[in-house]
Amino acid sequence: MSKYFGTDGFRGEANVDLTAEHAFKIGRFIGWYYGREHAAKIVIGKDTRRSSYMYECALSAGITSSGGDAYLLHVTTTPSVSYIARVDDFDCGVMISASHNPYHDNGIKLINGQGEKMEESVLDEIEAYLDGNYQELPHATGANIGRTVDYSAGRNRYIGYLISLSTHSYKGMKVGLDCANGSTWMIAKSVFDALGADTYVIGNKPDGLNINVDCGSTHIEALQELVRENGLDVGFAFDGDADRCLAVDEFGGYVSGDEIMYMCAKHMHERGRLDNDTLVTTVMSNFGLYKALDEVGIKYEKTAVGDKYVWENMRENGHLIGGEQSGHIIFSKYATTGDGLITAIKVMQVMLDTKLPLSKLCAPVTIYPQVLKNVIVDDKDGTMDDAAVMASVAKVEADLGDSGRVLLRKSGTEPVLRVMAEAQTDERCEAAVDEIIEAMRASGHLVKVK
Repeated sequence: MSKYFGTDGFRGEANVDLTAEHAFKIGRFIGWYYGREHAAKIVIGKDTRRSSYMYECALSAGITSSGGDAYLLHVTTTPSVSYIARVDDFDCGVMISASHNPYHDNGIKLINGQGEKMEESVLDEIEAYLDGNYQELPHATGANIGRTVDYSAGRNRYIGYLISLSTHSYKGMKVGLDCANGSTWMIAKSVFDALGADTYVIGNKPDGLNINVDCGSTHIEALQELVRENGLDVGFAFDGDADRCLAVDEFGGYVSGDEIMYMCAKHMHERGRLDNDTLVTTVMSNFGLYKALDEVGIKYEKTAVGDKYVWENMRENGHLIGGEQSGHIIFSKYATTGDGLITAIKVMQVMLDTKLPLSKLCAPVTIYPQVLKNVIVDDKDGTMDDAAVMASVAKVEADLGDSGRVLLRKSGTEPVLRVMAEAQTDERCEAAVDEIIEAMRASGHLVKVK
C-alpha cells in the first residue's frame, strides 16, 4: 500500500498533509526522471482552489530546477490534462485537485504519457524520494535550466475536441450546468454554447474557497431547483475537477451514474456499437442496474471500487464503457479516464437520437435502497475468514434471494470493514446489515460501528 499516493493521487489538507515542499520534490523527481535522455516535457493543470496556485508554482519550480519544461494549462479539468498529455506528446501530466473534496483539501494526480494514471512502479520511486530514501538528484544549471510555458492553447484544443464529439446541434435544447465553482466554470458553457444550446449556468463564480460548496455533483439540489424553475430539458452537475458527471431529468429528478451508464450502454447495444456487449462497473453499483441490464441482454463485469480498476479492466478486455455510480464514467473510444463533459455529450446524444426525455430513458432502472455501515474490527482478514461471519453473509444472501444483495469489503486505508446491503426497502437493508454485524460481535471481532 502506498504511503502518499492513493487510487486518486496524493491528497490531503493543504499545507498540513500535502505541503508546497511535497509538490516541489514531486516536480524535482519527475523533471529528472523523464529528463534523463531529453529535456522532460510536463503539462500541468489545476482547479480553482486557492492552494492550487501555490502547488502549481512549486511543481513548476521543481520541474524546471531538474531541467524539465513545465507547460501550464492553468484552470482546467483532469480529463483535459489526460487528453493533452496523450495527444501532444508529453512525458507526463499533473493535475492539481482534490476533486469533490472541500477547498481546504488538495491533491496531486500524476498522469502518464498515455493519459492514464501513473504506473505504481514510478509512484513507488517518487515516494522513496519524498522519504529521503533515494539518490541525490542533480540540479540543472546554465542553459539546461527548464522553462515554464503558458499552454492555455492546449485547453482550447481540448474544448475543440469536445465540440467535435457531438453528433447533433443542441439548438432548441434548454440545458442546465452546475460547474461546482471548479474546473468547468468557463469550459462547460463554452462547449454547450458552441453546440447551440440555451444554457443556464450555476456554480460558475469561483473565489478559491467555494469549490463544491452547496453546488456540483455532491450537492445536486441546486441543479434540481434550476431545472424545475426554468423548465429545462436536462441538467448536468460536475465535480471540482470535472471527471464526474451526474444528471437531472426534465422534472428535476436525480439521475445517478448507474442510470447514465445503463442508458448509454443500452443505446450502444441497440445500434450494434457496444463491443463485447459488456458494461464494466464497480462492486458498489446498484443492484437495480444489474437487473435492468439482464432484461436487455447486456453483460457486466464488477471491479474493486475506483475508476483506476474500471479502466484497467476496460483496457485489458476491450470494453467500451464503464464507470461508477458516482458519475465517474469512461468511454474508452474517446478518453482514458472519466470525463464529465464527454459523459454529458453522450447523454445528449442518446436523448437527441431517440427523441426521448431523460426520465423515460432511465425509467427501466429501479434504484434499490442501500444501507452501508463502516465497522471497526480487530483484524480485517481474520473477520473475513471467520466461518460464523461468512455463514451469516450466506444466510442473508439466501434470505434476500434475487430481490437484493449484500457486500462485505475491506477498507484500503483503515482497520474497517464496509457492510452494505441493497433490498426493496430501507428496513430490509438495515436488518440485513445488522445481522452480519451481530455475527461479527458474537465472534469477538467487532470493536465498534463507526
